[in-house]
Amino acid sequence: MISTSNVSLRYGKRVLFEDVTVKFLPGNCYGLIGANGAGKSTFLKILSGELEPNTGAVEMPAGQRLAVLKQNQFAYDDQQVLPTVIQGHQRLYAVMSEKDALYAKADFSDADGERAAVLEGEFADLEGWNADYEAAELLSGLGITEDKHYSLMSDLGASEKVRVLLAQALFGNPDVLLLDEPTNNLDAESVLWLENFLDGFQNTVIVVSHDRHFLDAVCNYMADLDFSKITMYPGNYTFWYESSQLALRQRQDVNKKTEDKRKELEEFVRRFSANASKSKQATSRQKLLQKLTLEEIKPSSRRYPYIAFKSEREPGNQLLSVENVSAKVDGKHVFKNVSFSLDKGDKVAIVGRDDRAASLLFDILFGEAKAATGEYKWGTTITPSYFPKENNGFFQSGEMNLVDWLRQYSVEKDESFVRGWLGRMLFSGEESQKKSNVLSGGEKVRCMLSKMMLESGNVLVLDDPTNHLDLESIQALNNALRDYPGAMLFASHDLQFIDTVANRIIELTPDGILDRRMNYEEYLADDTLKTQRQKMYQLA
Repeated sequence: MISTSNVSLRYGKRVLFEDVTVKFLPGNCYGLIGANGAGKSTFLKILSGELEPNTGAVEMPAGQRLAVLKQNQFAYDDQQVLPTVIQGHQRLYAVMSEKDALYAKADFSDADGERAAVLEGEFADLEGWNADYEAAELLSGLGITEDKHYSLMSDLGASEKVRVLLAQALFGNPDVLLLDEPTNNLDAESVLWLENFLDGFQNTVIVVSHDRHFLDAVCNYMADLDFSKITMYPGNYTFWYESSQLALRQRQDVNKKTEDKRKELEEFVRRFSANASKSKQATSRQKLLQKLTLEEIKPSSRRYPYIAFKSEREPGNQLLSVENVSAKVDGKHVFKNVSFSLDKGDKVAIVGRDDRAASLLFDILFGEAKAATGEYKWGTTITPSYFPKENNGFFQSGEMNLVDWLRQYSVEKDESFVRGWLGRMLFSGEESQKKSNVLSGGEKVRCMLSKMMLESGNVLVLDDPTNHLDLESIQALNNALRDYPGAMLFASHDLQFIDTVANRIIELTPDGILDRRMNYEEYLADDTLKTQRQKMYQLA
């Protein structure tokens, strides 16, 4: 258990938290949510002791252990992988290190023997004999193969380092586990493994994530950081989101009677209670939801951008054909023999274990990279619109403000028209005068989406568009692409985004492709496809 008492934090006139008193209990997984800049990561730092609040205190029972997902990927570069994981349990690692140093002494004395005996006792109490096995099991579950367990951390790629640091946080069954964006750089299999691990975790978990599928799968409470306070809501992220939208609609509908609103709430809660899943959470979540009252649900202060894609021209029957396209990086195939045709209504998720694959394919389709072999052809009626993963090149045009930046891509040049588009994407008033070269990652994505909407393309291609976006913008984009009637190709690390948008999955591997018309959950759950994928990666 961990709790706060009257915690406040201010930076000058800006108030992040004001007298926050909250308790996080064992057996629960809490999703800490809030708008960008609300202070979610900062609050985790206060809980871990890395940051001191202006007022108030953090309390945790004596003898309990807290573990944090480290963010510095280079902190352990001079160490081996498996010992790095064991360092997640600091006391156990200290005992092991001191014990090994004593036994390595050439002049081992009686005093050393007595000290070693004490350390052996503590080592046994801490279940140190299982440490190597547990660390190896965590690493393997997260996709770090045994041949790398004693490699130096510096020899691993960025994605692999993140997995090792995640294994470090999970190691040793901590009493309180703080996870800030734990699914970043994880493939779908690793995310599902982590979901199952946390579902069986019996202690306290507090997680910040932009992955809604992950929040839905692991959380049974949402800790909502809004109005400088934290409010607890039972249920997962989808329940919180839809209940806050219901509360907003009910507040706006002044003519609706209280009894009608109450019946609407009861039906809403009943629907979610019946759908409660995951063994650990189902019963408790159902009981909590059934106790929820109308007064406990409040509209959120968050703002959602308005996103809608419309094409000015109806596409013909020929959209895109790709024939035997292959690509190499440093002489090795990233993918090869990619052949497919894009049909009307296709919403194709391009997936694969190599993050470079989808980006490279999209760059080839837009003439920004060359294929090693093969060819592609867009239909004569097609006006594709492209959202590249790397978009910094679009924002280096000197001191141009956002109105002038977006005006470049608009047929209609009137300033009020352009301001209207920016307002839809939450750049209202003085925000529209921001310089384009000083935008945050999320602001750049919203600008690029505005550009795409103005282009009115009849085939959309999007490379990891949810990267840098907050949950509100992800939800708005997800809804827009789900409702878009045209064809698209896209890549994303957001499982819920893929599963709710895609009706076709194409996986790129170094030994060919898998192409199936199904949603992503069906694709991941298909045992025959699992075997095929494994063979294709092994043959490469």
